[in-house]
Amino acid sequence: MSIQYDVLILGSGAAGQSLALRLADHLRVALVTKRSIADSASSWAQGGIAAVLDATDSIEAHIQDTFTAGAGLCDPAATRFVVEHGKAAIEWLIRRGVPFTREDQSAIGYHLTREGGHSHRRIIHAADATGAAVQATLTERVCAHPNIHILENHIAIDLILGDKVGRNGEGCLGAYVLDIADGRVITIAARSTVLATGGAGKAYLYTTNPDVATGDGIAMAWRAGCRVANLEFIQFHPTCLYHPQAKSFLISEAVRGEGGILRLPDGTRFMPEHDPRAELAPRDVVARAIDFEMKKRGLDCVYLDISHKPADWLREHFPNIHARCLELGIDMTREGIPVVPAAHYTCGGVVTDLAARTDVAGLYCVGESACTGLHGANRLASNSLLECLVFGEAAAKDIQARPRDPIAALPEWDESRVTDADEEVVIAHNWAELRRAMWDYVGIVRTTKRLQRAQHRIRLLTSEINEFYSNFRVTNDLIELRNLVVTSDLIVRCALERKESRGLHFSRDYPGLLDEALPTILQPRKT
Repeated sequence: MSIQYDVLILGSGAAGQSLALRLADHLRVALVTKRSIADSASSWAQGGIAAVLDATDSIEAHIQDTFTAGAGLCDPAATRFVVEHGKAAIEWLIRRGVPFTREDQSAIGYHLTREGGHSHRRIIHAADATGAAVQATLTERVCAHPNIHILENHIAIDLILGDKVGRNGEGCLGAYVLDIADGRVITIAARSTVLATGGAGKAYLYTTNPDVATGDGIAMAWRAGCRVANLEFIQFHPTCLYHPQAKSFLISEAVRGEGGILRLPDGTRFMPEHDPRAELAPRDVVARAIDFEMKKRGLDCVYLDISHKPADWLREHFPNIHARCLELGIDMTREGIPVVPAAHYTCGGVVTDLAARTDVAGLYCVGESACTGLHGANRLASNSLLECLVFGEAAAKDIQARPRDPIAALPEWDESRVTDADEEVVIAHNWAELRRAMWDYVGIVRTTKRLQRAQHRIRLLTSEINEFYSNFRVTNDLIELRNLVVTSDLIVRCALERKESRGLHFSRDYPGLLDEALPTILQPRKT
């Protein structure tokens, strides 16, 4: 089966959906999502969106806070571009009906909160479920738009490149996409293709990410010949709920921003010993401090305590967190919440410019898959949804300016030389081994020896997975595992390249900072 669109968007988070809406009045758009259209990391975001909205705040202050969190590695042009477009992005969401939390006493009419690393209250939010509110609003509009064709339960296998199909120099022409339900492979041709596939949290054993975060866009772009950068900077969120039934449930940064205190099991506060900003230090500092205390004392978790705040206030400001904790027998109005660090955000990714263009003509990348230069060595809290929206708009403008050349027919997917898999257990086993190796050897604190061990295991797994891919029909699990092992290898390669400790990358072998902050950029070999 072969179909054609003006634009093919892979991924249905805030980046993909906002981009689709900006394009659909003028172009036919296909929106491909691995599960339901609402299933993305964006919908899990609790805290909010950072933007300069209050008169006491400033563009320069937001830029400086981003630079400070990014440990000197943020790209100045990209950072200024995002921050300067922040207010317009929020206004665009408000016009589309996102129900941000209001505050009558505020000059702007909305409540702004503060999170770690920010010098001002600049986080606009919808209670403690901002991502879900944004996603629900965008989804309603996407589903109602006649020019957006949604393909749920579909996963991209690989990009289609002109050089691979006898049309040299034409860049990306679309993608092969698997219909997960019936196993058919669809050929989708498009003038422009956008990777909006999210991060790679599922490379790790413990993560705040949804199951779909398997590094698909990063791996596909790398195979297509795109550079990737700064993948050593995996942000570990300091406070993931620690409970056997609480899979990947995040305790928002805003809990610490509103006065939450991190304590040991005996009630002792420990963050002031690690950083003068205490609980308001950037996430990498807090995650390392918790990791240090847990390992030093043999703890399973620490506790985030905001029970000193009035119970009614907590229920109003954190209704989602309060309700989920209560379901598990934890009353945050009376006791501390058990928390541990978990892999949360992929700061690096596919190298893009200020129009979200990659190294391959016709291929764009937005959201967590991209490395725009905004986050540097550590993402400042609530800058991620902002980046999705700003670069979604930038990509839309560039795509609409492209010539409307005819869309040529593409060759169908060839599975004439493969069979159905006989041992699916191989995939499950390799997946578990990969995630354990990444957690043990490429975690919050690293050494060269650990990284080399991880690299050795990953390359053995890569060989096994590639052999499996070459001989058997593709499935959702096989595609995700293939992408995850590529992305994991790139994370390790970037980590081995960096001979210092900066931001989220902390190496015991190189504890100091180099004089100059430089990105880690990997270039694929030409085939």
